[in-house]
Amino acid sequence: MNDLKIRQKTEEMIAYGYTAVRQFPKAERHVLSQELRQTLWRLLRLIIICNRRYHKKTTLQDLDAELDLLRAQVRLGMQLGYLPFKKYEVWSRQLDEIGRMVGGWLRSTKQ
Repeated sequence: MNDLKIRQKTEEMIAYGYTAVRQFPKAERHVLSQELRQTLWRLLRLIIICNRRYHKKTTLQDLDAELDLLRAQVRLGMQLGYLPFKKYEVWSRQLDEIGRMVGGWLRSTKQ
């Protein structure tokens, strides 16, 4: 199995995200937390698809856009008070690391 570092990091982030959104209030469990979980799975799906494709450019751009959406959702969860600042800090560090990997992947395909 071809294990990419970015895939491993994303799977770790999904596990962390699931524990973080478990503390959301009951009213938000089916709204913002559901959107966050769906975005996490779309991110992993795009990474797997991008790894398998020969022409990766458009899929990498979709992956980059999905990552920006996830960043905005996590930030909104923190601003609304559903996500404690410490969990937001850890999650955004993971997002930044994955973002740097996606940026490097994009640069390598442009060459």
